[in-house]
Amino acid sequence: MRNIFILVFTLICLSSCRKDEHITTDPNARLTFSTDSILFDTIFTTVGSTVKRIKILNKNNSAINISEISLANGNASSFSININGEYSISKQNITVNAGDSINLFVKATINPISKASPFLVQDSILFTTNENKQTIQLLAYGQNAIFINASSIITNTTWTSDLPYIISGASTVRNNSSLTILPGAKIYFHADASLNIEGRLNAVGTIDKPILFCSDRLESTFANVPGQWKGIHLNASGTGIISYTTIKNASVGLTSDSLSVNGTPKLLLSNSIIKNMQVAGYIGYHSELTAFNNLFYNCGNYLIYGVGGGNYNLKQNTFAGYNLNFPRKTASISFSDYQSARMTNALSLNLTNNIIWGSLINEFAIERKTNAVLQSNLFNNLIKTVNTSYANNDNILNLDPGFISPGLENFELLTTSPAIKKGLNLSSDVFFSNYLNRDLKNTLRIFPSSMGCYEKK
Repeated sequence: MRNIFILVFTLICLSSCRKDEHITTDPNARLTFSTDSILFDTIFTTVGSTVKRIKILNKNNSAINISEISLANGNASSFSININGEYSISKQNITVNAGDSINLFVKATINPISKASPFLVQDSILFTTNENKQTIQLLAYGQNAIFINASSIITNTTWTSDLPYIISGASTVRNNSSLTILPGAKIYFHADASLNIEGRLNAVGTIDKPILFCSDRLESTFANVPGQWKGIHLNASGTGIISYTTIKNASVGLTSDSLSVNGTPKLLLSNSIIKNMQVAGYIGYHSELTAFNNLFYNCGNYLIYGVGGGNYNLKQNTFAGYNLNFPRKTASISFSDYQSARMTNALSLNLTNNIIWGSLINEFAIERKTNAVLQSNLFNNLIKTVNTSYANNDNILNLDPGFISPGLENFELLTTSPAIKKGLNLSSDVFFSNYLNRDLKNTLRIFPSSMGCYEKK
């Protein structure tokens, strides 16, 4: 007990000595920073950035008093600093003991202005110690935008590429209305936001002006993070055409609830990239998908998941079941005639010239739990599967397609790929002239074509 008392007393004395540590007044005593500048990626006006940390170190032999930490632009600054849990534009009289450090946090919020193109805002953090001035530079790229908060679109509406759109909450295109999104438009979604289609979605980009659907977090650390928004949902009455788009970083990229009510496709998806989804690239509940020249990869459980039957016409797509963010146990392409005890329906599959590959030994599954009609037409696909019954109709089983670099997200084919010149001639297909005559990069498709979304000559 005596030894414990002496130890505690010694620690108290040392602590007291540290509190009363000599504070230097030497103007040559300087602070050391973990960085001399902070750059924030593009931030939308009125939307705050992520918080970045700066470590302030005192490497001197004595304590040092920081008489003031402030933002050079004061109240006009687009930045704020946080010390001891409070955001402000300045702090006074902060003591840092010898060999100790403190953390300073910086956040950027850009005020709305009239500029349509990205712009740069700058400021600096000023540190004053013993009349000595030091600075850390702050830079942020801002972007004005059109903000849409849980709105209902009740008339035919067009979104252009003039400014990006930021969607918060659940925005819905109501029945008997349409939303047309022009080439080059960028649609960003705040956390848990979604776009619901009860009417008609026409999102048709071009090879040089694709349309983008993604999260509104543009910082580099969020570039490939799944689950940042909910996704695009086609309800029972909703239909759509999506072409030359990139859809990324949602929970489910595309969800569809029903079959088409007429002869046109429920959803026609072409020349698009669907990636980085937390759950699935596409989920259909007794629904249908017509898809050409698309690239799907890095999705949590499924790239395509069609349950409760439905109609699926998939040609010249690349389905790459590589999961960069989390493990997966399900076949990346899965279909079933069963959804629930009360919902079993006929399942019609028409898969031609696709590549279905990934990290599992089985990447393609058709599940039948009832006697519902199954029409399965599989021609000239390269499939990774344990089911050898798919080996007919010129399908290629379990031969590596030879992607250039899956780790670098390059799913074009090496010249040694077994998928080259093995595609079925689709020139008589009803969709050939508008969709199938060129690949995802607009390269002319010559038959016998390469399998997948990229043509390799």
